[in-house]
Amino acid sequence: MTAVTEIEAAPRDRLSRARSLHWVLAGALGLACIASLQIGATGVTLSAMLAKLGQGEALSQMERVVLLDIRLPRLAMCVLVGAALAVSGAAMQGLFRNPLADPGIVGVGAGAGLGAILAIVLGAVLPAWIIDLTGNQMVPFAAFLGGWGSTILLYRLSTRHGRTSVATMLLAGIAIGALAGAVSGILVYIADDRQLRDLTFWGLGSLAGASWAKVLSAGPLILLSVAAALRLGRALNGLALGEATAVHIGIDVQRMKSLAILAVAGATGAAVAVSGGIGFIGIVVPHLLRLASGPDHRTLLFNSALLGAVLLILADVIARVVIAPAELPIGIVTAVLGAPVFLWILLRRRGLVEL
Repeated sequence: MTAVTEIEAAPRDRLSRARSLHWVLAGALGLACIASLQIGATGVTLSAMLAKLGQGEALSQMERVVLLDIRLPRLAMCVLVGAALAVSGAAMQGLFRNPLADPGIVGVGAGAGLGAILAIVLGAVLPAWIIDLTGNQMVPFAAFLGGWGSTILLYRLSTRHGRTSVATMLLAGIAIGALAGAVSGILVYIADDRQLRDLTFWGLGSLAGASWAKVLSAGPLILLSVAAALRLGRALNGLALGEATAVHIGIDVQRMKSLAILAVAGATGAAVAVSGGIGFIGIVVPHLLRLASGPDHRTLLFNSALLGAVLLILADVIARVVIAPAELPIGIVTAVLGAPVFLWILLRRRGLVEL
């Protein structure tokens, strides 16, 4: 038995349970999708529309708009963003070998937030051709550029002589996040009342503006980034045994670090760009799955994508109905649900807090 199989050679029942969990989560995702299409503030339900179609009746204009232009793109956005944040969290925790790591640790969220704030506060002074070119996508596009810019800066700061230091990356990420937060604070201070309202809603996170245009703009990058992260399972298992051991068993550690950073940056940057700030998905989902089926990243990453999508869909449904016909920002819902779970995880793992 080689060293890398120390993690992969977990008890057979645990590996079998992790693979069985694929199907359980896939079923849960299907049910969550039905709930998302069924429930809403308008009173239009999926079951009623299916009944009409079954009787040969045509859907009304309102029913077509609600189903095809509002709920379906919103559901697609939930699946993409939830999977992106959860897989990014699992990859970051494996890369840093720290179960308390989060996608925000690399400064992607702070950089994306700064880009969005710049677009909201200073967008009016941009040249007309830029405003015409980006249209309604100016804030998401600026958030994406901010996330990628912070990632490139982080990578350059933490890489020397072709080798990336995880410790330097952690410290540089904290510094970049603090700097982005300071600049964001200055911009918030000079913003007017309308801009402050836009900043508040964007920062709390929302999928209310989901559209097929946003799905098509963020979807390909999220899917590509998540697919790249899913290929890191065996390498992250080897890294858990230490970098020296991982190198000895044939893992290209530097290539794996670079791929992980780029995958997390692409997935998180695109997700934050179209949804705003949504917390706790990236840190809570991998923890719950480790408790349920163990730390094997070969199954953990895929299950994280499924569970992240399920939880964000359910949070979105709650956000739509809890104060209907108004709507809560989804970031509030994930914080209310995620913070108690995170505290429970901390109490279970007090030893980590003392490090």
